[in-house]
Amino acid sequence: MKTAVGKPMPYLDARRKVTGQAKYTDDFRFSNMLHVRFLRSPLAHARIKKIDISGAENWPGVQAIAIGPDIPEAFGILPISPDETAMAVDKVRFIGEIVAAVAAESEQSAAEAVKLIEVEYEPLPSVVNPQQALEKSDVASLIHRHGKNGTNIHKIAELRFNEPEKAIKASAVRRNAKFKFAGVTHAFTEPHATVAVWNQDDTLTVISATQVPHYLHRTLSKVLNLPMHKINVKKPALGGGFGGKSDPFPHELITAYLAVKTQRPVKCRFSREEVFLNNHGRHPTEMEISLGCDKNGKLTGMDADIVIDGGAYASFGVVTTYYNGVLLQGPYRIDPFGFTTKRVYTNKPQCGAMRGHGAVNPRYAFETVLDMLAEDLKMDPCDLRMKNFLPENTLTVGQLRITSNGVADCLKAVRKKSGWDKRHGKLPYGRGLGVACGFYISGSALPIIWNRNPQTVVHAKLDFDGRVVMLSGASDIGQGSDTMIAQIASEVLGISLDRIQVEAADTRLTPVDLGSYSSRVTFMVGNASKQAAEKLRDEIAKAVSKEKKVPLEKITFKNGMVNAGDDLRISWDEAVEIAMAGRGAFVESGFYISPKLGGNFKGAGAGLSPSYSFGAFISEVEVDPKTGMVRVVKIWGAHDCGKAINPLAVEGQIEGCIHMGLGQALSEELRYHDGQIINANFTDYRIPTTLDTPQMDITIVESNDAEGPFGAKEAGEGPIHPVLPSIGNAIYDAVGVRMFELPITSDKVLGKIKEKDN
Repeated sequence: MKTAVGKPMPYLDARRKVTGQAKYTDDFRFSNMLHVRFLRSPLAHARIKKIDISGAENWPGVQAIAIGPDIPEAFGILPISPDETAMAVDKVRFIGEIVAAVAAESEQSAAEAVKLIEVEYEPLPSVVNPQQALEKSDVASLIHRHGKNGTNIHKIAELRFNEPEKAIKASAVRRNAKFKFAGVTHAFTEPHATVAVWNQDDTLTVISATQVPHYLHRTLSKVLNLPMHKINVKKPALGGGFGGKSDPFPHELITAYLAVKTQRPVKCRFSREEVFLNNHGRHPTEMEISLGCDKNGKLTGMDADIVIDGGAYASFGVVTTYYNGVLLQGPYRIDPFGFTTKRVYTNKPQCGAMRGHGAVNPRYAFETVLDMLAEDLKMDPCDLRMKNFLPENTLTVGQLRITSNGVADCLKAVRKKSGWDKRHGKLPYGRGLGVACGFYISGSALPIIWNRNPQTVVHAKLDFDGRVVMLSGASDIGQGSDTMIAQIASEVLGISLDRIQVEAADTRLTPVDLGSYSSRVTFMVGNASKQAAEKLRDEIAKAVSKEKKVPLEKITFKNGMVNAGDDLRISWDEAVEIAMAGRGAFVESGFYISPKLGGNFKGAGAGLSPSYSFGAFISEVEVDPKTGMVRVVKIWGAHDCGKAINPLAVEGQIEGCIHMGLGQALSEELRYHDGQIINANFTDYRIPTTLDTPQMDITIVESNDAEGPFGAKEAGEGPIHPVLPSIGNAIYDAVGVRMFELPITSDKVLGKIKEKDN
């Protein structure tokens, strides 16, 4: 058997998915099942004066109706900001907010009954502009009473180190620019869906398209007032998340409530428009950034002022507010460093976590201004970056601990492959190359709910059949975490992959894992899986050593055999029989707890991670100066993932980041009119197609992180950060215009070209 770790592997569920056999939430059917539909608010901000459900109650097939006061307990993914209820209780805060729910024998019956519910609203002034939200407001215009100082500001995050304003002012070269970023959403293929079943033993089972079964479990217990041991959450096959399924959602709570109320299975599935109304996508952002350097190109200071539009509720907003600033610290050394970020409430669907959470927009701004400094210095943009990279094994000014770091190797790789030195600044007008770098966390060092528990636990179970079952609460959302777990177990135990079975994301059977977000799974769950498999291997080795009278330290596991040099050679099955003698099946557990990291100042916990990934990208674009049309021709991407446990998966993640970054850079935008989203479909929300996708040249850089499982760290989110600014910088090389507003549409490019020509 060849080594499992480092070998390109198709996902364990690949065949099931491509043949249509994989079972997603919407595929679950139960006898006697009800269907739920929702009444949603037509107003952006209004007080609910009266709800009349009498007409709907008598509609054929209706079995239950729920309204806000039935489930009044506030919740939120972050326990520090529980500002949402399952349905609007006293007032609505955005167009599309759920006001009532109907459970009926069919979807059609539920939908017809919803139309019969009458709601009397008292309209309130709506706030749809972030700048308006920053201003003092009358009580009627306050979206939440806890807005800061009479405004609709949700959170202010600020850190300052070494007087950055003074350092920038004293810099030999300095640049300042303002940026504006539209909101974008995840656009995953599978819509939100949930099935809830009230079981005969008075327990609740919830099957849902979720990235965070554990946090959904906790929220169900809190909101429904059910003991946690009475709840089971399962995540079946999931059709994409990208952060958009990492909150507990109102529809999950409502569906579960109606299952408890009716004591029948209840199912909810969103339409595509409802997915857009749910949103939780990337925050619209307005940002001003100042950057300075000395005459040799050494960065001397950075300061940023950022406003992010959070929509109506908190979601991950407190974390997002900090991430917009603290994650500007890398991949460069900048000791005078500061930022202020304000997250505001507006009467629009809430924003939350999306791939590259909190750092994608600021990275575009930073890398753009860095290129502007390079131009002022008459220095190659790659050379400027090389001068300022953080080294390995260092601390940033904000106490982020950098361990392994392959960013210089990443930049060298794409610089060589793209022919940068011979081509940058030398291509014909309308053709250009742009470069950008980035870094990202390999999981947050601090869990959302602070306690003394591990951040993940994995069980490895051995039974008479010689199969090893790995039980993990981790959610495979398409990134291949089930396959990663199996590869690690296979590597440690020296057995083929077909002897490994992974059972994941079922809170009744699997131990706690905190979920698939913040790129934590490979690093944290991988370490726990490795530890569990090693403990299992050691138990087998002890039993074999004792029975066969061979030294324990000589025993090895490889190619399905257990060996002790020339003294012993037995099969895996024989070793299993020896290990189980007198005790039967047994389980070993592995876990992961992040080391203590960070400083002792307010906000010191934000951005802390046991390891960081790094990357560098170069994009080549073609710009039509007559129309402003931008075509990305090719992207060279290099990413330091520590060790590629599954190179096939790593390449896929990098390619996915390129595609998603391309969309945000050039075409994707959530558009609103007075709080009403006007492009809530895949026709008007412009995702790049296969025809828009450029050639991709992927380089995997392996820095082998000392603390990662077999040296691995993240590869799922970090690669998106350099994509956008490399495209923006390439446009400048092509036609000489800087793009400060995303998406970079043809009309904006053409306008800039005309402005330059005039």
